[in-house]
Amino acid sequence: MSEDKNQKPDISNAEFDVLDALWDGYPATSADIIARLNSRKAWHEKTIKTLLSRLVKKQVISFEKLQRQYLYTPLIAREDYTKKETASFVSRMFKGKIAPMVAGFANQNSLSRQDVDDLKALIEKWEKNND
Repeated sequence: MSEDKNQKPDISNAEFDVLDALWDGYPATSADIIARLNSRKAWHEKTIKTLLSRLVKKQVISFEKLQRQYLYTPLIAREDYTKKETASFVSRMFKGKIAPMVAGFANQNSLSRQDVDDLKALIEKWEKNND
């Protein structure tokens, strides 16, 4: 990928949906991706193919022509994109501080018992690794 590894690709919500469908299994044909997306939302085949083309142009996915079909593969791992997107969001919205974000969720009662347990486990792991 020609992009700097520290920069996340600038992709729209619709492009992300296509990429997310591709992450579910690849390499994948456009027909595979269309089927996955149409189980979630009613998008026209042409729309999805346009979004695939945009993602190729942005070097987020690549393709290989196999006879009369194109096989698409992501060029960025889901985990890498998620980390960069999360860091960008926290930086923009909370000035890089995690605590105000979690406090906001807690104050709105939108944290489940599982969320709290997961956060506690993360904090315990961090404390073990950073003492």
